[in-house]
Amino acid sequence: MVRSLEHGGCERDLTKIALHLNRDRFEPHVAVFRGGFRRRELEAGGVPILDLPVTSFGNRSAWRGFRQLGRYLRAHQIELIQAFDVPTDIFAAPAARWFGVPIVTSQLSYRNLVSRGSRVALRLSDRLSERVVVNSRAVGESLQREFGLTEDKIYLCYNGVDLTQFHPQGRVRAEPLQDASLVIGAICVMRPEKRVDWVIRAFARVRSANPRMKLLLVGSGPEAARLRELAGDLGIRDACHFEESQADVAHWMRSTDIYINSSVSESFPNGLLEAMACGCCAIGSKVGGIPELITHGEDGLIFDSSRPEDLTAQLRLAVSDAELRRKLQTKAIETASQRFSIAIAARRMETLYEALLSSANSR
Repeated sequence: MVRSLEHGGCERDLTKIALHLNRDRFEPHVAVFRGGFRRRELEAGGVPILDLPVTSFGNRSAWRGFRQLGRYLRAHQIELIQAFDVPTDIFAAPAARWFGVPIVTSQLSYRNLVSRGSRVALRLSDRLSERVVVNSRAVGESLQREFGLTEDKIYLCYNGVDLTQFHPQGRVRAEPLQDASLVIGAICVMRPEKRVDWVIRAFARVRSANPRMKLLLVGSGPEAARLRELAGDLGIRDACHFEESQADVAHWMRSTDIYINSSVSESFPNGLLEAMACGCCAIGSKVGGIPELITHGEDGLIFDSSRPEDLTAQLRLAVSDAELRRKLQTKAIETASQRFSIAIAARRMETLYEALLSSANSR
């Protein structure tokens, strides 16, 4: 279950897991409150989708969705539910308990990003769920420290990258970037915590070292208009290329030489991992699970997120040292493929499912 099938990390994580489970052993179904472009991927993969008419937990739509979910669980003999984001954690945990189905909830970002009411509701879903899946040790430790979850309640499964989509083969500049000597890029939902403004400012400061560089920013969101204005104010609008959010971003990543994740709050970013798989030199902020993904100076660079000027320093290093940049690009590909493939993530989730189903069947 996930709230929607639009852009976002949870939506992408659910889609990848559903499509890569071993179909000889598991039959995935997906339930959503509203649709989105990932529906096409799931349907093409033969995954049935249940649309629940839930528009709010404060009106009758929640009750209608509750009853519809119960009928679906019985009709399709569903044996286990995994919720992938906060709204479906809150909805699915009591529903699963009521209908007698084991439930796994997920915490794929820090809880300080959600409302106080949601954090209170999540305490109930924590108690009702068999396990809480996290995608970084950092988030798991925060759940233990701030919400009292025990270590055995938390299950770590890093995000996985689909290497058939995200790979370095055919690294050719997209048309708007073909005349660039070097491309600096960031792909994300344009929200305040992503601090894409730091990327723009850092690019403006180092641009003189390589005047034919271009900055690629792909994504939509509440910050998008302000970021375009900032590029204009800094006099670099002609060196920036903005693209709206889109389903297929691999070709943009293969157009990028240096990829930046500048978030001040992050668990385990899909975009950074995918960029590494595509052969980008990765720069990430020292927050959440990013240091679990990148080893500084070995397969990427990490900057101190409390000091935005450190991003400028790391970007200047990557721009000026071509030999280092090529080394980090090569090592990034190895890290993504050998440690964080979707095959590894899917097998990890299957291990949890099998353990919980075996336990439920033995009761």
